[in-house]
Formats: sequence, structure tokens, C-alpha cells
Amino acid sequence: MERIKSFSVNHRQLKKGIYVSRTDGDILTLDVRMTEPNNEPAMDPKAAHTIEHIGATWLRNSEIARHVIYWGPMGCMTGFYLIVRDLDFEAAIPYVKEALSVVRDWEGPIPGAAPEECGNYTYMDLPKAKESAKHFLDAELEYEYHYLEGNEEAK
Repeated sequence: MERIKSFSVNHRQLKKGIYVSRTDGDILTLDVRMTEPNNEPAMDPKAAHTIEHIGATWLRNSEIARHVIYWGPMGCMTGFYLIVRDLDFEAAIPYVKEALSVVRDWEGPIPGAAPEECGNYTYMDLPKAKESAKHFLDAELEYEYHYLEGNEEAK
């Protein structure tokens, strides 16, 4: 099988930040790297699930709701992908930061954390989600409007 492009990105060089992962016509995929791969601990999966629920709910109720296609965690638990349509990189950054600020400051029930709304509704950890969001927001972040190194397909 052919090696996929995301495995060609040198993960030893990635820092916490927001990057362009790829573009497909009017669709932009952002790499929201919450931890430094292979250098910092990955997110707790329960925390990532909680961030997914709160972040997706907030983004789909924000001013960019009509642009949002997907917000979800990377399998390696080092970040999230935000996929948007008809929205540029610079316009998306404040919404990513705000979504994570909402997670950091969240009080109350987690959206969609009920058995009729989620297939694993008890697999949540709000305190760890808040800690992960704070870890990202308190860092000196990279904001790179270029494709991740090795992602030649996206160029």
C-alpha cells in the first residue's frame, strides 16, 4: 500500500499550535496540535472525548457554524482536526482558541453525554479536558499558514 501523506509529516518537529494539514478545493483541514508529539504526554482519551463534545457543540453554534464540517480528535491523542468549508486559516484560528477557552471554562453537564446521545456517554473526564485545553492555551503557540512538511499532496 502507498504511504499516506500524514505519515510523511516529521512529528519530531511539530510544536503545539495550529497548522494547515491540507486543502481540498474549498475544504480546509486544520491540525490543532494540543501536545508536542513524542515529547509531551498525549491527551487522556476521556479528556479528548469531552473536548470533542464541548468543542463540536460550541463550534456548531458559533458564527462559523455553517462552515464547520468536523471537529474531532486524532487517533494519537495529540490534537484535533477541524475541517471547514469556505473559511480561511486566519479566520478559523480565533474560533479554535475560543472553542478551547469554552472547554477550559466549562461548568455544568457535558453536551451529548447521555445514553441516547452518545455511544460511550460515560467515557468523559471534564477536569482532564479543562486541563488539556489550558495546557494548549497557556503555551506559546505556532500558527502556520503553510502545509505541514511532507504533505506534498496538499500543496
